[in-house]
Amino acid sequence: MRDTTSPTPERRGGTAPGARAAARLDRLPPTRWHRWLTLLVGVGAFFDLYELFLGGVLAAVLAGQWHLGHAAVSWVIASGFLGMFVGATVLSVLADRFGRRRMFLVNLAAYSVFSLLSAAAPDLSWLLPLRFAAGLGLGAELVLVDTYLAEFLPRAVRGRYIAWAYTVGFLGVPVAALLGARLVAAHRLLGLEGWRWLLLAGALGAAFLQLMRRRLPESPRWLAVQGRDAEAERIVAELEEKVARESGGSLPSVPETETVWQRRVPLGEMFRAPWRRRTLMWWLFQVLQTVGYYGFGSLAPVVLTAKGHTVTESLLYAALSFCGYPVGSALSVPLIDRIERRTLIIASALGIAACGLAFGFATASWAVVTFGFLLTVASNVFSNAFHVYQTELFPTALRSSAIGIAYALSRLTSVVLPFVALSVLNDFGAAAVFTASAGLMLLLCLNVALLGPRTTGRSLERI
Repeated sequence: MRDTTSPTPERRGGTAPGARAAARLDRLPPTRWHRWLTLLVGVGAFFDLYELFLGGVLAAVLAGQWHLGHAAVSWVIASGFLGMFVGATVLSVLADRFGRRRMFLVNLAAYSVFSLLSAAAPDLSWLLPLRFAAGLGLGAELVLVDTYLAEFLPRAVRGRYIAWAYTVGFLGVPVAALLGARLVAAHRLLGLEGWRWLLLAGALGAAFLQLMRRRLPESPRWLAVQGRDAEAERIVAELEEKVARESGGSLPSVPETETVWQRRVPLGEMFRAPWRRRTLMWWLFQVLQTVGYYGFGSLAPVVLTAKGHTVTESLLYAALSFCGYPVGSALSVPLIDRIERRTLIIASALGIAACGLAFGFATASWAVVTFGFLLTVASNVFSNAFHVYQTELFPTALRSSAIGIAYALSRLTSVVLPFVALSVLNDFGAAAVFTASAGLMLLLCLNVALLGPRTTGRSLERI
């Protein structure tokens, strides 16, 4: 087939330059460059997810070391999520205004600085605002991961490669718990308390990644929507040249089918047809999934402590359970482009509900670890499916903003969740917490089944 690495003259009534750039990206065969991009972006997800689940570890540790009460423990978990709520709202909208690459650099820089300062916090009055500021910087990371990869990856492998990025990212979850268990057991290392090393590790790792990400190109889809067609053309042409060189042959021809125009639109467009239904569906989804998904990860060490285990035992059991996160993420890779995303989301959400109930009622150590592990496996099939799905729901001009605002609602729910869940835990026990969580996951399934569109295997511009 012929190699079309340069744009052809636009036919009367044909496609916009940006739409043609999208078609050129979609038809590329996956190569080493696509895998390098997926890895580099996935490592960023590692630090985001490390930070998300670090709140529960810190809460379990500091409750004893600083003699914290119920409300203070809740704030240790909630402070980072509150910052993520603000950061997701602001930085995601700015990513549609100023570009994906620029916000990638801004958010990691802010997280690294404030996480480093958090490690030096002398007491709770310093730790909470610094954790808020670190969350503010990291708030849009997963939104940008989803948006950026979706806009570069060929549609045939979009789901699979995003799932691989999250498989790398979710290694951060057991790492946070395992490091927590080891460092808490050691109490001090080189004169510093163990929990401070957890914050230092995140800060220094993110700073290194910040240097690596400076090599990332801007999204051609975003550039085209901004009317910067020459820049979009240059990046696409350079990528085509790399892919042709790596694949050792000519590239597939660009499909000649007419493609939907992409243009700049006001933010309010997400509340008008045809996007209004998807916006409302996704807002409800993000509120509900937070309870079933992040609720377990952020509260598991505290729940296990409430079941009578020591802090060190709780962190070890949580770490073993959290190993299911990368396993579930890897398991989703062969499924995500073969099963309709909507169907996969519903099936895995039912798995979360069932395993959560079993975990809540479990008393024996083997049962706690087994059902915790199975819950996290189901959670990350679910997570990867919905992260891919949300990139496909909105057009390029709204993608980061629409995803980010919905994601911010999940972070706001995460702020409230510790206060509600810990009160239920203290008054009614772990079984009641996970019974309520299972009920909300059933509502989520109904929401997606009734309102969610089909997306698997389709061009972003056509969904």
